[in-house]
Amino acid sequence: MPHNEQFDVVILGSGQGGKLLAWHLAKSGKRVAVVERRWVGGSCPAVACLPSKNEIWSANVAHVARNAAYFGTNVDGVQTDMRRVRSRKQDMIDREIAAHLNAYEESGAELIMGNGRFIGPKTIEVGMNDGGTRTLAGLEVVINVGTHAAIPDIPGLIASRPLTHIEVLELDYLPSHLIILGGGYIGIEMAQAYRRLGSRVTIIEPGRQPMGREDADVAQEMNSILTSEGIEVLTNVRPTLVKGLSGDAVTVTLHTEDAEKTIEGSDLLVATGRVANTADIGLEKTGVELDARAFVRVNERLETSAPGIWAIGECAGSPQFTHVSVDDFRIVRDNMAGGNRRTDDRLVPYVMFTEPPLARVGLSEDEAKRQGIPVLVAKLPMSRVLRTEATEEKRGWMKAIVSASDDRVLGFTMIGAGAGEVVAAVQTAIIAGLSYTKLRDAVIAHLTYAEGLGLLFAGIPERQA
Repeated sequence: MPHNEQFDVVILGSGQGGKLLAWHLAKSGKRVAVVERRWVGGSCPAVACLPSKNEIWSANVAHVARNAAYFGTNVDGVQTDMRRVRSRKQDMIDREIAAHLNAYEESGAELIMGNGRFIGPKTIEVGMNDGGTRTLAGLEVVINVGTHAAIPDIPGLIASRPLTHIEVLELDYLPSHLIILGGGYIGIEMAQAYRRLGSRVTIIEPGRQPMGREDADVAQEMNSILTSEGIEVLTNVRPTLVKGLSGDAVTVTLHTEDAEKTIEGSDLLVATGRVANTADIGLEKTGVELDARAFVRVNERLETSAPGIWAIGECAGSPQFTHVSVDDFRIVRDNMAGGNRRTDDRLVPYVMFTEPPLARVGLSEDEAKRQGIPVLVAKLPMSRVLRTEATEEKRGWMKAIVSASDDRVLGFTMIGAGAGEVVAAVQTAIIAGLSYTKLRDAVIAHLTYAEGLGLLFAGIPERQA
């Protein structure tokens, strides 16, 4: 029988919520172990949020340089050096790794690099990356294993060795023609970035619109922005066959309403959703139940069906954003200490880091209709926000959703410069239960993007008595 090392808490996976919980508990005097198979700090600083935004920024710099003459600066011979783009990203990742290792050392939490698998209800066997095994037992266990890219069941797709969000950020060359399967957030962010870096780009989306969960006007505006930059967006098309090898030459056969067509490219990126990393980690030994999509089933306190085992982050079905994982940490931290924090009362904003960005919080117009909530709607083109007269960032609009019964702000969507920052102001208003008139009449600094909120909420139709 292997010797069990005893811990107060064992956390399987070092993603955002897990590492914050580990550092907190260890500083509080608990003996804590974190098991991580590959990425120190989880995917966000290594292969997801930070690296993708790093390369998106490089792409924005290239775009500004190519268009600098319009603003009075002559720049000749702009070229993209993908090795330098990749190197800048890797330098950032290296800094993040060092910062994370320092945080583990300062907190006293133990980071164990290896593959963890449950061999009992709260016991994990770890195959160490540097050889050997360890067996860890915790009074409490937290599952924080995240998700990975879904690969659709399309003939020839796996054999083509397609890129996912991980591999596309490791390219040290510029694809001549990048084909992207999927018109969601990742696909659209990477499409614009690689187009601005210099690639030809085609997005293939089986649904009627990109970003299928958004209001139709959101999808239409983003589609217009993408196509204006030369990105080809194909909707209502179903990939049926893939031939070739990504990085060399690849062909995708598409079924359309009328016929079949083929798209030829050099590289293929799959961005069609996420799958929980719950397979083959021994959950059958724990009593932890999964839902129909193989995500860990949790209650509103993030407790699993097994006593003493929690789950946080994407694997628990939480919205797939790092800021949500941070909130999961706070919920589990407080509930472990006897509190009663919940997931069903939180307001989650999100941002797509295109240029201009898309940000939303609260109800969309479609969601309000589906829920039968009477609302008042106002929309303001970004061209009416005076800041854009100076910057020429006139694409997009703001949209407000207000309760028709009591004037409370219920939702906000913005496609426009600064959207990710402006949305926080409206989020605060929603949390506070404010009437839209508070934002309409607020004295907001001139000359800012947020100044547009005054004009936007001034456009709310008067409520019928």
